[in-house]
Amino acid sequence: MRYTFLLHYPEMTADELGAGQEEGQRAFHAYATALDQAGVLVSAEVLQPSSSSTTVAVRDGELRIQDGPFADTKEQLGGTFVVDVPDLDAALAWAQKAPSVQWGTVEVRPSATRFENGAWTR
Repeated sequence: MRYTFLLHYPEMTADELGAGQEEGQRAFHAYATALDQAGVLVSAEVLQPSSSSTTVAVRDGELRIQDGPFADTKEQLGGTFVVDVPDLDAALAWAQKAPSVQWGTVEVRPSATRFENGAWTR
């Protein structure tokens, strides 16, 4: 079963991160490598800061395009990992190894369907 790990944590600039940025990059590289070597990694994405986002919505028949960030919160979605594991227990075991659990939250959400090879599947 596929699960997406949504990594939520406080956004910080490179200056705010300082030397911790390199340490964080090494930790995430090791985590992604471990998932990959275990054969469960489907994809991983590190997102640009929320300030670079754009939201698109239609309200009352009117298209609204807004520069980000959309949510006014202290934590932002910083990245995702999609894994294919047997069950929730396996997903939780991998999620708790994500480096960002030390300073943020990892939301574990099962996939309902996915579009692959031209068709929707469960």
